[in-house]
Amino acid sequence: MKGCLKRFAPLLLTLGVLSIAPDTVMAQEKSILRVVPQANLTVLDPVWTTAFVTRNHGFMVYDTLFGTDANGDIKPQMVETWAESPDHKQWTFTLQQGLEFHDGAPVTSADVVASLKRWAARDTIGRLLADSVASYETPNALTFVLNLNKPFGIMLDALGKPTNLVPFIMPSRIAATSPNEQIKEVIGSGPYRFVAEEYRSGERVVYEKNLKYRPRNETPSGTAGGKNVYIDRVEWVILRDPQTQLNALTAGEVDIIEQPTFEQYPALRKAAAIKLVNTMPDGRQFYARLNHLHPPFDNLKIRQAAMVALGQREHLLTQVGDPDLFKFCKSLFPCGTPYSSDDTSYYTGKPDPKRAKELLAEAGYKNQPVVLLRPTDLAMVAKLPLVTKQQLEAAGFKVDIQQSDWATVVTRRAKKDAPTQGGWSIFETAGDSDPNPLARPALNASGQNGWFGWQDDPELERLKAEFVEASTLEQRQKIAQRIQIRAIDTVSYIPLGQFINPAAVREDISGILPAGAQIYWNIRKK
Repeated sequence: MKGCLKRFAPLLLTLGVLSIAPDTVMAQEKSILRVVPQANLTVLDPVWTTAFVTRNHGFMVYDTLFGTDANGDIKPQMVETWAESPDHKQWTFTLQQGLEFHDGAPVTSADVVASLKRWAARDTIGRLLADSVASYETPNALTFVLNLNKPFGIMLDALGKPTNLVPFIMPSRIAATSPNEQIKEVIGSGPYRFVAEEYRSGERVVYEKNLKYRPRNETPSGTAGGKNVYIDRVEWVILRDPQTQLNALTAGEVDIIEQPTFEQYPALRKAAAIKLVNTMPDGRQFYARLNHLHPPFDNLKIRQAAMVALGQREHLLTQVGDPDLFKFCKSLFPCGTPYSSDDTSYYTGKPDPKRAKELLAEAGYKNQPVVLLRPTDLAMVAKLPLVTKQQLEAAGFKVDIQQSDWATVVTRRAKKDAPTQGGWSIFETAGDSDPNPLARPALNASGQNGWFGWQDDPELERLKAEFVEASTLEQRQKIAQRIQIRAIDTVSYIPLGQFINPAAVREDISGILPAGAQIYWNIRKK
């Protein structure tokens, strides 16, 4: 291993792991945490994309009205007090005093309303909330009121959800940016400040402790409680090669690898001074998203043929390999969460090429190529498309697999062009196991204004609206079951199994919180 480290040292220097820019010499006396994030950060707008790395970036910079603790309970964060009217049609919130953005401006109710409106334009739950809001009021700088035209039973769940898209609060002048355009300035009120002048896409991202941040006087738990910052500076070091990442970690040149490759776990378990930390106890779920706009998947039976053709076990064995890190789960909503169900209509989670061929024949499939995107640099999902291609071809599909880095996939999947003209037919990703089924972006069926794939299904949207009006867990579970059947029948997405992907961490790092996202407060470095 020592010889291996010597061999990679020049490369690490070239990539900037060990180099120090002139403007950071002052930081040498400060505590620095160096992290290899799960992907290169190319999109800085946490409302514009559901990419995990951008969401994690959002938690560094922005704060939220509420958070979700380790037990799944919603707790106040920026909000001090709140009240719901007896008829459930008015919610009044009061912010904590003294909240301040990184540019020195106070956080006001106007900032909150502008941020919520922009978030609601793109988020699945946010859209449902927007449909329920008759009007917003800001009677003073710290108070905002949501007047509803119908009850919204999951109000606090929506405002405190820990995963994509998170309703982060930003200045109103920035939140005024169209939700269809990316913001040009990164200013929040969160525990860290984004150092824009040191940002180098493909090389590094830098955050510094927000000295004016006032954490809540509560025990930190998940994304709730006190966001105490003990590290002065966090550097995300972009290293694309997994072996280079591992060498940097074992040499102490980086402190955390957020998502090691699955092949590295045997070595990591044996490595000195390294520990594995699972920040997402409920795990994640692989899934495939189809493009509903263009042939061949604008045809329902062809979408169903794809769902029947794909099997979970083969994907999990190829992508993950270690049975201790994955499990079969045919439910659309992750197994082990309150809304999971084995009632999955025709979907079995096992490949059935014979039935898929029958569906293709019934649909009149004309051998249109399926453009399948494969991100070669995102190890967490890079092997999935290889299995998907094999299983689709076995069922009679013509598949054109196109390879690029993940950043390109994130950009390309937002394009509505035909697959043969720069668009796409299928991309595969991993979703967090959020207990709220509506938090899943692939359940957005609002058409051209919805999530990538642009499913248009008013019935699914109606069921989701019914879900948010339900007042009890039992009622929501029954509706969630109907949502699952409808989503499977229309092929909102294809679940490919559940897995965990623990972070690799140096032993001198402590305080990492399980939160459903990678968060960097509460961490100490000896």
